[in-house]
Amino acid sequence: MTIFLLIGLGIGLGAGVLAGLVGIGGGIVIVPLLTFIGLTQREASGTSLAALLLPVGVLGFIEYYTRGEVKLPYAIGIAIGLLIGALVGAVLAGHVSNALLQKLFGLLLLAVATKLLLFS
Repeated sequence: MTIFLLIGLGIGLGAGVLAGLVGIGGGIVIVPLLTFIGLTQREASGTSLAALLLPVGVLGFIEYYTRGEVKLPYAIGIAIGLLIGALVGAVLAGHVSNALLQKLFGLLLLAVATKLLLFS
């Protein structure tokens, strides 16, 4: 149990720094690291969502908000979309294989990397 907590702490710390710095974390950092240490794609997604429930962005949000760098109407719309979308995605994930989920996730990361590297 202790080693898992320490591994989780390391992953969370790295993802937290990246989330605060450039706005990424869960899908881009946590899920790949969890699959790297042996979790299935579904386990990694579920574990990441569980970890993100409360702490995700609270302190980062406060810091950005105090500087006037948060557009609340967008944030509220995104939050509502995430609420619905996370449920739909979790239900869909239960109906496809882990192998297909990993391929879809890889394609998403590849598309994001291509956009950032070639079209920014």
